[in-house]
Amino acid sequence: MRSIWKGTVSFGLVSIPIKVVSATENHSVSFHQVHTDDGGRIRYRKVCELDEQEVPREEIGRGFETEEGRTILLTDDDMAALPLPTAKTVEILGFVPAEDIDPIQLDRSYFLAADGRRADKPYVLLREALKRSGKVAVAKLALRARESLGMLRVYEDALALHTMLWPDEIRSASGVAPEGEVAVRDQELDLADTLMETLGELDWSDLRDEYREALEELVRAKAEGVEPPPEELRRRTEAGGGKLVDLMSVLERSVQEARGGRDAGEGGEATVHELAERRAGERPAEKTASKKAASKKTASRKPAGTKKAAKKSTAKQPAAKSTKQSGAKSTKKAASKSTKTDAAKKTAAKKAARPRKTA
Repeated sequence: MRSIWKGTVSFGLVSIPIKVVSATENHSVSFHQVHTDDGGRIRYRKVCELDEQEVPREEIGRGFETEEGRTILLTDDDMAALPLPTAKTVEILGFVPAEDIDPIQLDRSYFLAADGRRADKPYVLLREALKRSGKVAVAKLALRARESLGMLRVYEDALALHTMLWPDEIRSASGVAPEGEVAVRDQELDLADTLMETLGELDWSDLRDEYREALEELVRAKAEGVEPPPEELRRRTEAGGGKLVDLMSVLERSVQEARGGRDAGEGGEATVHELAERRAGERPAEKTASKKAASKKTASRKPAGTKKAAKKSTAKQPAAKSTKQSGAKSTKKAASKSTKTDAAKKTAAKKAARPRKTA
């Protein structure tokens, strides 16, 4: 990677020779301005307004316009002679937690490369110190004809530099948010939470610029003499429009679409409502109250001495069993005795009924 700036990182009395290289690149589709009648390129020429002549690049300098309307010329030597300690130095001012810096203040991203073998050890020293502390370094540097704030942090095994805007360059957010109170119901928040959980974690490897892909496909088609309508792009554009009528129904449809084929067998809209109800039932206050109520019910259902009574009844069971067995035996004996008595009576009656023999 080609370096765009060379200097040193000043870390107390430690100096680290570094090279600054761009950490990002632009993949957006670029267009030329052309004459629609004949396809000729539209060119811009730098013309002096006084003599109306085109000026070559080597004759173009810097000019600063004062409040009175005067133009003050500044040469390269003037710029190089500025008494800026950060002209060739990234001066570390202090170390802060990363969360103390709002992302809105970050501007451009660069990598810092060690410039030469003698820079290796101090480079690694600063990197490991940042890792151990869990903090980022705030610095000042002069880059691209201006002095900027910068944030140094560890990115993978390298040091990354993010130029930052000055605090007075951040506009106020007043008047941006809706004015007045806007009521949001708990059910809507529950569905929004459900939608966030359903969408799950983000797979960065799946992200791509679909607009650029559609443009490239359109250019290829036109180059081949075909002009197909970009259906996918148009569908996405139309889907993004429209009016938000019912927030609850839109949230429900969003949850259903997010679940999609992932939970196809679990049911549609009913599942959405079940998830929302489950979410509503897991609110901290209600969850704590339900736990307390459950513990009270359990305590009321189990009075003291229940276990002892159960043990006593269990102990009495064998005695009751033996009593039943002895009763059954005595009943059998009585039944057999009465059966024998009845049989003897019948035999005696038969004998008495027989005719007696006469002499």
